[in-house]
Amino acid sequence: MSVTLRLAEREDMDTVWKMQTEAFSDLLQKYEDYDMSPAAEGLDKVIARFEQPWTKYYFIEAEGKDVGVVRVIDKKDGSRKRISPLWIMEEFRGKGYAQDAIRAVEDIYGKDHWCLDTILQEKGNLHLYEKMGYHQTGKIEHINDRMDIVFYEKD
Repeated sequence: MSVTLRLAEREDMDTVWKMQTEAFSDLLQKYEDYDMSPAAEGLDKVIARFEQPWTKYYFIEAEGKDVGVVRVIDKKDGSRKRISPLWIMEEFRGKGYAQDAIRAVEDIYGKDHWCLDTILQEKGNLHLYEKMGYHQTGKIEHINDRMDIVFYEKD
């Protein structure tokens, strides 16, 4: 595995927020989804998520750097575990780090009973998740004329 996960702490949330804003800025411009894009969120929302007892943020480390972040939601109540969001910084994309991060998260939390969602129009995202064993649930949420959200599960 070419990545390691490092648990983010409260004092890391400013860095997480800045990375998130940068990583999703192109998608925000492309789809103009100001209500739900991670690039449009304020630091306060990231901190509020961090403070949820069922949420963990992990830095994705490779090449001696933080190349991305993944947030894992695990309520430990029998509901599906969730990845939301996962991102790799632009300069590190295309190297398999997202796949490795998903595998690393599954090593920690187990390989089954997951869910996530992504932008239907982002074919690379669809390919990634399907390659990792996720399947579309059939639920699609229309956001605007440019964008739809598609939902995935992995059993």
